[in-house]
This record gives sequence, structure tokens and C-alpha cells, in this order.
Amino acid sequence: MRGRSDLLLGIDFGGTKMAIALAEASGRIIERITLPTLAEQGAQQALDRVLQTAQELINSVGLPRSAGIATPGVITGDGIQLAPNVPGWSDLRLGTAVREQLSIEDVQVANDLNAAALAELHWGQLRDCDPGLVVGLGTGVALAVTVGGQVVPGAHGAAGEIAYAPIGSGAFDGADPILEEVVSGVALDELARLEGLAGAAELTASTTAAHRALVAERLGVLVRKLITVCLALDPQRVVLVGGMTSGEAVVKAVTHHLTRHVPIPPEVVVSAFPRESALLGAVQLAARQIPQPAVAW
Repeated sequence: MRGRSDLLLGIDFGGTKMAIALAEASGRIIERITLPTLAEQGAQQALDRVLQTAQELINSVGLPRSAGIATPGVITGDGIQLAPNVPGWSDLRLGTAVREQLSIEDVQVANDLNAAALAELHWGQLRDCDPGLVVGLGTGVALAVTVGGQVVPGAHGAAGEIAYAPIGSGAFDGADPILEEVVSGVALDELARLEGLAGAAELTASTTAAHRALVAERLGVLVRKLITVCLALDPQRVVLVGGMTSGEAVVKAVTHHLTRHVPIPPEVVVSAFPRESALLGAVQLAARQIPQPAVAW
């Protein structure tokens, strides 16, 4: 079955949710479905449910010409490294699964924050900025760097994996906790439960003095790292994406500290599509594989 030249498939795999979209060749989404990841049930069931849902969309609309996949972790060929939030994720071959089970020949896989940065470059807050920095604050924590209108992958595709940055002070023996264990969405959810709250959103929105102090302490760890990154890169603009950006305290803390403590501060903004940036990036990955220019969003 030959793919339609006017259809693209975008898939965003996340630690909490997954999204599937069919889009026009311009990149404009016409159908989208969101599913829970159910990470505790393992990787294979997540992939199976996404493929089934994508097949249902294809059956009703048409076979896409190409597909783009956004996923946590570092992409190595068709494999994935450093994706600990869904057990078994590194064992999957996402590109191969889409090619074989959905009959789409042209498939590109990218790190989710790099995909988000691609969406910001084409349709979002980085269209007129160079260099740019995308900060992903969701289930995990990560960065993506853009220079000259391109996403910088690094030598091994691992640029921006700030989640593994050690925190602490004093002599370093390699046993310090890492950033993601302290200030990711997963870490804040755990802290919230210890405080008898439903999750990170309730914790960061709390006006209780003790809760505000806990949040400020955790966010202090994050902004120290972000300040260092900004001092090294001198970005023109920092774009915040991900579920944690819905918390006013998080956005205010990052904005305040970067503005105050970086000598020549970047502009700090929230993405216009903070929960969909990786999905839009996946669509753009698919669009880049066919000779059709993406339109302005």
C-alpha cells in the first residue's frame, strides 16, 4: 500500500503520556490521540498500544508518506540508551516497529527534547533566535541546544542530558545524587506524596510555607544548573516546555533566577505548545523526509 503524499505520522513517546498525530504535508495536525504510557507495565505494552491506535487512524484516514518519532533517551541507530523512566524501553526498536507494522518506509527517530527544539525552530519561540535553549521540565529533565537554526546533537547524540548532572558540594566521589532524582516531575511527585499531596502540581501550587520552602529548595538545585548552562552558551532565548511549566511557581523561579543571576540574561518564555512540542517536532521530522516545505504555524 503506497503512502499518501499529503499525510504525515507523528508519534511522541513520553514517560507519562504518548501522543499520535496525523498531519498534512505542511505539518498541520488534522487528527491526534493521547494515551497514558502506563510505564509501570513496561515498554512493550506502550509500544503495542501506540501502534494499534496509529493503525486505526491510518485505516480511517490513509497511509502516511513518512513518520517521525520522538522518544526519551539517546538515539543510537534504531536503538535507545538512557531512557530509564519506562522499564525495557532500551530493548525496543521503534523505527523498525513502525516500518514493519504500519508499512511506512520513511521513519526518523529523535530524542524528544531535540524534537521539541525542532518544533520551536519551525513554529515556535525560536524562529528568530540564535542560539536558543529548550528546557524540558516533565517526567524527566533535559535540555536541547539550537545554533544556526539547527538542533545540536553532540558527538554521541547525548547533548543536553542534564538529568545526569551530579548535585551536592564538597569533595566529589561520584556518589552524589543526580539532578533528575531531585527536581524532575517524578521526583516532585514522590516528594508530594510524602507530604500527603496528590502530586507535583498540587505541591508546586501549595501556599503552605513548608511546601513553598520544599519547592524552592528543589528548584534552587535546578536553576543553579541552568545558570551555569546559560553562562556557557549565552542563549538569546530560553524556552520552557513540558508538564511542569503549568506550575506558576516553577516558571517564576526559573525566570527570576536566570534574569537576576546571569550577567547578560536571556529572554525566558514558555512554549506556546508546552505539552505538544515533542509531538509537533515528530511531525516535523516526518515532514523533513519529503520535498514539502513546512508552513509557518
